[in-house]
Amino acid sequence: MNISKNEKNQAVAPESLMIEPTAFKDNQETALYWLANAGALINSNGTCIMIDPLLDCFDMPLLAKIPIPSSQVPHLDGVLITHCDNDHFSRDTCRNLSGVTDTYHGPHYVKTLMDDLGLESRGHDIGATFKIKNIDISLTPAKHNWQNESAKYGFRLFEESDYCGYWIEMEDGTIWLPGDSRLLETHLEMPEPDVILFDFCDNPWHITLEGAITLANTYPNSDLVCIHWGSVDAPNMSPFNGNPEDLLGRVVNPGRIKVLAPGEKYVLGPKGR
Repeated sequence: MNISKNEKNQAVAPESLMIEPTAFKDNQETALYWLANAGALINSNGTCIMIDPLLDCFDMPLLAKIPIPSSQVPHLDGVLITHCDNDHFSRDTCRNLSGVTDTYHGPHYVKTLMDDLGLESRGHDIGATFKIKNIDISLTPAKHNWQNESAKYGFRLFEESDYCGYWIEMEDGTIWLPGDSRLLETHLEMPEPDVILFDFCDNPWHITLEGAITLANTYPNSDLVCIHWGSVDAPNMSPFNGNPEDLLGRVVNPGRIKVLAPGEKYVLGPKGR
C-alpha cells in the first residue's frame, strides 16, 4: 500500500478512472465502483443503484475527480441515501439524476427532504427490507445525530432513526454499508458480509479508527472497500482525513483492505475475491 499525501499532509485517493457507459449494462456480474467520498455505484446483473452519490456542486473543494458527472448517468433503478448531510444527500446530484432514476430511498426524514425536491421517493423504517428488482435491501441502524449539538440545527430534534446503513443482498453476494455512525453493538452482531463499504474516520460521530478496527476484525473474511477518505480538501476536518495506511498491522488478513481509485471496478464474487 502506497498512499500519496498532498502538501497539507492529507492522504489523497488514487487518480480517478472515468466510469464508462458499459458499467451500466448487464455484464453478467455484480460490480462495485467507489464514487469518491462516501458514494458507490453497484451494478448487479443489470440492476443499477447508487448510494449517497455526490456528483455535482459540492460546497467544499475536492481532492478527487468525480468519476462520472450526473449528466452521463444513463439510468438508475434506485438511489439510496443514508442521511441528510450534504456530502451524502447531495440535493443538486439527486435533482440532476431525477430524469434517469426510478426511485429514491432513505429513512423517513430523508424522504421528507426528497419530497421537497419533487423526487419519486420512498421512506423506510430502520430494519425494514425492500426490493429493487433483483436486489434485496435492508436499513441497518446508525447513530450520527450530531446536529443536536449545534444551535444551527435547533429547528428539530434529530433522531437516530433519521440515519441508516444499508445491507444489500444479491445473487453474487452481500455488501454492507454501515453508514456514518458511531460503532453500535448491533454492528458487531451481523452475518458476515462479503464486502463492507468501510468508513474508518477517526471522528467521535463516525466509527473512530479504533471502532473501525474492531468492526473489521469482527468480520475477518469481509473485503474492506475504503470510503470516506482522500476526497475532500478539508485538512482540519477529521471526517474527511482517514488514511488506509493506519489500518496496516491492526486489521487481520490485511490483503482484504481494498484501496480503490474513484471509478475503479471491483467485482463481487469469485472474480473479485
